[in-house]
Amino acid sequence: MAKKRTYLTATLPDGYVKTIGPTTTAFTHYWRIVATLENGKSEVFWGHTKSLAEAKRKTAAAGEASKMRGWRSYALDIVAVVPTDG
Repeated sequence: MAKKRTYLTATLPDGYVKTIGPTTTAFTHYWRIVATLENGKSEVFWGHTKSLAEAKRKTAAAGEASKMRGWRSYALDIVAVVPTDG
């Protein structure tokens, strides 16, 4: 029997809503890094993970990326996703 495809919705603290799917993968969290570059522009990196622990590992990676890429600052958000029927 085929797995049921669902949509996943993540609502970030700033009100941004990201919908992922349709997917059969059991993602639990969505992460987003908004980096401010030296020239004042922004770059956004995002993804989804299968556990909160996996998402929290992005904290260390974001710190390393900030140093390597010379970001002026960055913000990391991690939120749980909510499954919805498509």
